Order: sequence, then C-alpha cells, then structure tokens
Amino acid sequence: MWGDSIIGYGRYDYRYDSGRGGSFLATGFSPRKSSLSVYIMPGYADFGSILARLGKHKAGKSCLTINTLSDIDIDVLAELISAGLKDLNTRWPVSPG
Repeated sequence: MWGDSIIGYGRYDYRYDSGRGGSFLATGFSPRKSSLSVYIMPGYADFGSILARLGKHKAGKSCLTINTLSDIDIDVLAELISAGLKDLNTRWPVSPG
C-alpha cells in the first residue's frame, strides 16, 4: 500500500540532478468511488500510440482514469503497463518490492 488508497506493484528509488530523491511505486491502481486510477511512473508522455488503442479513458501525466473496465481493452492496458515498467527501468531500476 502506498498511502491509504493506492495499491502499488514494484518500487524504484530515484534521485534528481537537484539531489532530491526517494522511493515510489513502479505501477499501481486505486479504486475510487466513480472510477479506477492506474499509475505508471514516470508518466504516459511517450505512450500515445498505445493510449489511442486503449478505449475510453482520461490521462494525466502519470495517472490514467477509467470509469469501468468494460470501457477499455484489457490487453492494451497490459501492454501499456508493461511498456511503462520497461521505460521506467531504463531510468531507474525497478525492484519487485
């Protein structure tokens, strides 16, 4: 658990050029009352072609909002999560914990 409502998978340790750093979840989700939030770090900026095939969603920098799972293609979501983890691992190593 990351905070009170985010279920996270994997983690990564980051350090910016400024010296600021920490640890955060590699990917995860949070069930909300009206939607489901899916998190991919460090964000979705490079995944426009995958997002275009996903289905009905809203995307922020690193948060994807889905009203219901029936609105999206689950296989495309799996592809998106895999691509996000692969991209993240090239920046900061991802560990299972």
